[in-house]
Amino acid sequence: HPLSLSLSPSLPNPPSSLSLPNPPSSLSLPKPSPSLTLSLPKPPPSSRQRYVLGDSAMQQMAQSSVFLSGMGGLGVEIAKNIVLAGVKVLTLHDTKQCETWDLGSNFFLRQDDVLTQRNRAVAVHPRVAELNPYVHVDTSSSSLDLSTDLCFLKRYQCVILTEARLSLQKKINDFCHFHQPPIRFIGCDAYGICVRVFCDFGDQFEVSDPTGEEAKEMFIQNITQGNPGVVTCMDSRTHGLQTGQSVLFREVNGMDTLNGTARQVTVLSPYSFAVGDTSCLQPYAHGGFFLLVKTPRTYSFETMEQQLSEPQVLTPDFSKPEAPLQIHAAMLALDAFQEQHNRLPNIGCCQDAEVLVKLTEEVNHTLTNRVMNSELVRCLSRTAQGSLPPLAAAVGGIASQEVLKALTGKFAPLQQWFYLDAIEVVKPLLSLSAEEFSPRGDRYDGLRACIGETMCLELHKLRVFMVGCGAIGCEMLKNFALLGVGLAKSSGEVCVTDPDLIEKSNLNRQFLFRSQHIQKPKSTTAAVATLEINPEMQVDAHLNKVCPATEGVYNDLFYSRLHLVVTALDNVEARRYVDSRSVSNQKALLDSGTMGTKGHTEIIVPNLTESYNSHRDPPEEEIPFCTLKSFPAVIEHTIQWARDKFESAFAHKPTIYNMFWQTHSSAEAVLQRMQQRETLEGAFQVVKLLSRRPSQWEHCIILARLKFDKYFKRKALQLLHSFPLDTRLKDGSLFWQSPKRPPSPIEFDLKDTLHFSFVVSAARLYAEIYNIPYSEKDLSQEAVSRMLSEITVPEYRPAEKRIETDENVKKPDQMKLSVSSEEEREAIAQLEEAITADHVTPERLRMSPRLFEKDDDLNGHMDFVASASSLRARMYSIEVADRLKTKRIAGKIIPAIATATARRRRVSLELVKVTYHGVDCVVLQVHYGIEPTMVVHGVKMLYVPVMPGHNKRLKLTMQKLIKPSVDRRYVDLTVSFAPESDGDEDLPGPPVRYYFSPDGDAHTA
Repeated sequence: HPLSLSLSPSLPNPPSSLSLPNPPSSLSLPKPSPSLTLSLPKPPPSSRQRYVLGDSAMQQMAQSSVFLSGMGGLGVEIAKNIVLAGVKVLTLHDTKQCETWDLGSNFFLRQDDVLTQRNRAVAVHPRVAELNPYVHVDTSSSSLDLSTDLCFLKRYQCVILTEARLSLQKKINDFCHFHQPPIRFIGCDAYGICVRVFCDFGDQFEVSDPTGEEAKEMFIQNITQGNPGVVTCMDSRTHGLQTGQSVLFREVNGMDTLNGTARQVTVLSPYSFAVGDTSCLQPYAHGGFFLLVKTPRTYSFETMEQQLSEPQVLTPDFSKPEAPLQIHAAMLALDAFQEQHNRLPNIGCCQDAEVLVKLTEEVNHTLTNRVMNSELVRCLSRTAQGSLPPLAAAVGGIASQEVLKALTGKFAPLQQWFYLDAIEVVKPLLSLSAEEFSPRGDRYDGLRACIGETMCLELHKLRVFMVGCGAIGCEMLKNFALLGVGLAKSSGEVCVTDPDLIEKSNLNRQFLFRSQHIQKPKSTTAAVATLEINPEMQVDAHLNKVCPATEGVYNDLFYSRLHLVVTALDNVEARRYVDSRSVSNQKALLDSGTMGTKGHTEIIVPNLTESYNSHRDPPEEEIPFCTLKSFPAVIEHTIQWARDKFESAFAHKPTIYNMFWQTHSSAEAVLQRMQQRETLEGAFQVVKLLSRRPSQWEHCIILARLKFDKYFKRKALQLLHSFPLDTRLKDGSLFWQSPKRPPSPIEFDLKDTLHFSFVVSAARLYAEIYNIPYSEKDLSQEAVSRMLSEITVPEYRPAEKRIETDENVKKPDQMKLSVSSEEEREAIAQLEEAITADHVTPERLRMSPRLFEKDDDLNGHMDFVASASSLRARMYSIEVADRLKTKRIAGKIIPAIATATARRRRVSLELVKVTYHGVDCVVLQVHYGIEPTMVVHGVKMLYVPVMPGHNKRLKLTMQKLIKPSVDRRYVDLTVSFAPESDGDEDLPGPPVRYYFSPDGDAHTA
């Protein structure tokens, strides 16, 4: 899809600033000349954002223009996120010059920008623009006030204001609201510990998909005849529906008239729901499934002026339900203070604080719901001039997400106010003197105004270990730089480790990386970028995994030097390991993660909170082996089958082949041992690969064509031979009923693009693993057709073999399957023939395994998986998935979006809290008289009194029970104690670290 860009960077000397001439009352941006308009291709489809928004929403964004005013910390955060998301045009507006103060909140400003007193929008422009070459970023430095002609805004689909007075916000909001079509308006403010977002998307704003959740097929167990009819889900699966939603029925047998119809549901239980009157329908027989119907919804917005007295607010923290209205009143009073005094309250000034309290009381009388928190108002007054970078990052992510909603009509929008505070951060500091918060003329003045000099110094001294350097890691490093965490002059340090290299698909969220960094290490690249934001930091970048194998590097001594551990990981097992190391070393852990628009943060503090390992999500449900092999029911099954076929044929078997011949270098020796009936693991499969090894491109085409016949014709015929359509189970029910689908054989047709794609992609992969050259001409339909016309496919003959139907049976290890005597003789004959024909050469004893690479559209990997999955879906009458969905499932891609990543950055506020309160190590002393009921080391039960023979273990030393390695100094034990009263569960004890004495006999169990 072409993306129309004006004033492309490829043109000579494009203007980086649209600073306009007088009169100042008219801010009009010039229209691009038609002669300077060109089309550039859409970015390659490697962005994980596509899986969150979908192609339609991405196209809408790519056609949208956005105006953003205010390039402070909040404004630049929004700019970063929406440029990464991929709008068409972004105009950055600001009238202020760079100051030292800005370096503590704006991560795209540098010291040189301050020294040269550059305009903030002009200074950040090149760094914002290079985030995404497909977005045209321009700037404006003209005045924007109450006298400005707002007609220039008609060019934009969305307007965002930051650092703007309330009176100006109201005027621009009115202009946007009443324009036809409405211009989406978002107002954002960050003052010290309080932030707000206001949204107005017009009187009638239609959202196509309020939830963004993917509709999943749910199989039906039964549908009753009645009024209402009740639908029960198969195998007690939870349907996840809500009353009022609608579902679409398909493939229902018996009650056929339901098929293709949508019915509104009334939820009766997690497993059942009512669908209206079914009494007049035919009785339900079997089968069928339902899908949630996506219903568009229209939202109505009021202007800011209309919303002031009776605001519609979102409650982000249910422990403080009145906080949003309290902040609303306080920030309206702050707006009034600025109008009266033309400034913000002075830092730490008690007099200004009392003036703000009185103004808040006056504002409160104008509100329908009157709530006031004087302590919050005073904290806001003391910190209003300051900034908390993590808070700005969090609200910037929220505001950016609303921009995407406004442009795409996807996801329910924010209605209409969002308020957030960080009063818990500054509450403990209220007793400190005003001098503690006074400016010192450095980059930390904004932060110092909120948390004081002492806390700033504590942050400077922090020694932090961050595991992972992806999207969340980049955001964390940015916040560390702005907070001044780990400064070299204060003996602080941030150690970051990540073994991964930067990939192209990382660039749309991991904002510290650019295209020139592709295939460079994430950790070292991010470290360099972080030092550009704050050169005073000490960043130590490693390329290691954090796992048992690296405990020699990340040992107890390493952890003893740390203050804090931060995880920025993308998998649960790694989190569990880092958590266990943090707990055993009594270090606080900050964890966060995202998936699509969702995310989580978790703060783990020793002796205060539960650990990450204290709770476990239900294990992911595995697809049964027999389902994948013979009885797929949904598209996920066919995609996983195709992915498994790729792994087996092009990765696993070639790897086993190479390992076998590395172990057994002589084919003659292998033959002799086979003739002596000696068992060689994998020999049968390896000899089979050697004997059938193609030697030229035509053979690869033939092999691919035969595989087509095997997978999509013979498999179906064999299943129908083993289980004819009228087969019944012991209880009399049909074998082929939902979720089992009877297959239909597919006859090969070269004119079918899917058939052609499978044969060519499979042939390419066979050629690559067997090191056979081919040309582009060989891939043409003409060349492939000519070769296929000469192939004679053997007729199918049914075999009498057992087909697994038990869902509990696991996939067998092909290398360990028993081989019949006939198969042994065949393998020996094949190897003899290969040796006799001089086919056993060093070249033929090597294969080149292929690692599945989803992001390279030219390597044929996704072509194979997509075509194989689609053909299998056709064979089983399953709705085919498009390439994007197939790629997501086959590549196990976790949907992700930059705005969700930014919203997780409030976790950095917890770093400030943890630093302030400190973490004390509590030493457990076990006194005589407390009866342990269980002592466990890892998965080994060392002492359980009720177990036979365990009482004898009391006489053994711990050294003899555990048998530690020579260099092991201690073990971590889990101890449970007897309950206080009979019938209660055992009491879990805190973690116990048991140190071995040097002689190994001093301590007994």
